[in-house]
Amino acid sequence: MTWITIRTTDTRWEAEWLQQMLAAHDIPARVVSRGIAAHFGCGIPAALQVRPQDRWTSLLLLSPIEENLEEPLEESLEEPLDKPSDYRRGLE
Repeated sequence: MTWITIRTTDTRWEAEWLQQMLAAHDIPARVVSRGIAAHFGCGIPAALQVRPQDRWTSLLLLSPIEENLEEPLEESLEEPLDKPSDYRRGLE
């Protein structure tokens, strides 16, 4: 079976955590050590590998969430979400 590397990490635990996220979506993955730790207390570098047919799905699942940039943040902060008078009307 062929495997491709989609992510490298400085610590093995991080690669194992990513592997668990993929396993939750039924995507087989494996963690491969990239060498030995530089000194005591450092994590062992690792690589996360998946099958070629799962490459793009895995990359999408592990990618950061994109923010909606259509509305600038400054404009949304200028107007309050709720006014105190709105709460009073609901109690009457």
